[in-house]
Amino acid sequence: MKLFFQEVEEFTERDDEGADLLRRRLLGGAAVIILFFSIIILRLWFLQIQHGEDYKEYAYSNRVRIQEITAPRGHILDRKGREIVTNRPSFNVVMMREDSHDTEDVLKRLAPILKKDISELWDRIRDAAGTPKYLPIVLKEDIDWETLAYLENHNQNFSGIRIEVQPVRIYSYGDLAANIIGYLGIINKKELADSDPEIYSGTDLIGKQGLEKLREADLRGGKGHRYTEVDAKGFERSELKREDPLPGRQIQLTLDVDLQKIAEDMMSQDDKAGAVVAMEVKTGRLLTLVSTPRIHLDDFVGGISYEKWQALMDNPKHPLLNKVVQGTYPPGSTYKMITAMAGLATGVINKDTTVYCPGHYRFGNRTYRCWKHSGHGTVDLRRAISESCDVYFYQVGQMVGVDTLAEFAKKFGLGNKTGIELEHEKSGLAPTKQWKQERYKTKWQDGETLSVAIGQGYVLATPLQINVMTATLANFGRRMRPQLIEKVVEPDGTLVEKLIPIIESEVKVDAGQMQQIHNGMMDVVQGKRGTARGVAIEGLNIAGKTGTAQVVKVAVYKGLKEEDIPYKYRDHAWFTCFAPVEDPEIAVTVLVEHGLHGGSEAGPVVKAVLEKYFEGRLAAVDEQEPAKK
Repeated sequence: MKLFFQEVEEFTERDDEGADLLRRRLLGGAAVIILFFSIIILRLWFLQIQHGEDYKEYAYSNRVRIQEITAPRGHILDRKGREIVTNRPSFNVVMMREDSHDTEDVLKRLAPILKKDISELWDRIRDAAGTPKYLPIVLKEDIDWETLAYLENHNQNFSGIRIEVQPVRIYSYGDLAANIIGYLGIINKKELADSDPEIYSGTDLIGKQGLEKLREADLRGGKGHRYTEVDAKGFERSELKREDPLPGRQIQLTLDVDLQKIAEDMMSQDDKAGAVVAMEVKTGRLLTLVSTPRIHLDDFVGGISYEKWQALMDNPKHPLLNKVVQGTYPPGSTYKMITAMAGLATGVINKDTTVYCPGHYRFGNRTYRCWKHSGHGTVDLRRAISESCDVYFYQVGQMVGVDTLAEFAKKFGLGNKTGIELEHEKSGLAPTKQWKQERYKTKWQDGETLSVAIGQGYVLATPLQINVMTATLANFGRRMRPQLIEKVVEPDGTLVEKLIPIIESEVKVDAGQMQQIHNGMMDVVQGKRGTARGVAIEGLNIAGKTGTAQVVKVAVYKGLKEEDIPYKYRDHAWFTCFAPVEDPEIAVTVLVEHGLHGGSEAGPVVKAVLEKYFEGRLAAVDEQEPAKK
């Protein structure tokens, strides 16, 4: 019996131990369950209360896709309202990295459809490294209709691939005014980083050069947005909302398409490199701005190829350089009007002052030669200008000094930027004694003044500056700022900006003295011995000046015939003029790089521009002439 109770007692103890273990296990399990539900409750609070709006937006963004709609860029018109630059739609293939599930496979199948090597597509993706994944990557621009139709019909087979429509430029007159209008290109990383993300994204086209760059803010317009519902695989189901883009502003230029075309056609003959500028004398409105050789604007639509870009960079005639404002050249004999004006204004000469020209001028230990080696004989101011006698202007320059020459050069628009709205304008150079001391740490030599007096030596000018100088001479000292923008208009017709003629300065000159310079310039064209008689137009009084600007010392090509001189050593050719003399309307300047002679190379271009400008008006004058007699 005792043994029985002992066994019962042992069993009871074991049962108590099991119950205690069970209780502990139950309590532990309950604690785990409570902790689990606490975590769930906390997580739900975190998701729905604290960050509810954030995750609602995230869920919405996974269901709703927001697509930017690029605004059509503003049109560019000529002074008569003719459209020079407009737009057309370009269909671009882009990749959305966040929607692409198997990039390698997609690109492998896409490359032959786009007629591109797969390595090119990978290069574009690598170039976008570091940019936000929501930004699209352009794989190919401006696809054809066949490719567009195929991709639209098989879009479910190419995850992450979309078609974006982007307006691209149409050039109604081909490459007309190409170096002035400029071109577009895809925004690069630096431009994107420096820009407002509300305005630009990674596939946008942006102005890279010329007016397209300078007037980017006016031309770009404002983006629209398209909201679409997409399924779990990212495919579009329906359009929810659309915000239309705001087109860019319309810019009307002062340029005249007809004059621009005739000037460019003339310069394209013999593939001339150089510049043509035509300006309204009284207002500063620029009618023609030509820089040759031209760039081909269509090469830049959708992005220029590396090969074409390299060809532009390697071209010795520098087509990317806007020679109107960026090219600086010795002005040659066109500068002689500055020397004449300085001489008249300071009283060292008058209209009757004569100089004997034997074909050379001895100064110090050096002989300075006239372009006419046999000499001009005795010449006064009028004849010195018309026949471009170097010896006459050597002596005038010697008497007035280089600092006075620089003073008058700047009054007439040389040595300083004109203020035109074009990028990278050069200021040229009107040298002084102080300039040389600061630049070269050496004194000015008196013989250097003689070179400057005929537009050689250190003096440099852009074609636009020579045109401004010519217009200021025509205006009897009133210098106008050259302007290119006639007006800027909103899409609804609201006027944003309108040209107002700006007087830069009024040079105090004696009208009689200025008339003497005009007379000499008239004889350049109309005189029996003038250096540009071939420019003469019946019924039109033209005042002009030729110029031949040396590029290297004569010794480099001495003894060679002109046709045997290497191109890069040949003199530059200038011709600048205004007309009609009695009531000046237009100033025209032409520079032909390495053209040798202003009268024969630059002169015909000027004549063609003047004939076009006065077309129909001279005939009317001729018909009325007999009635006046």
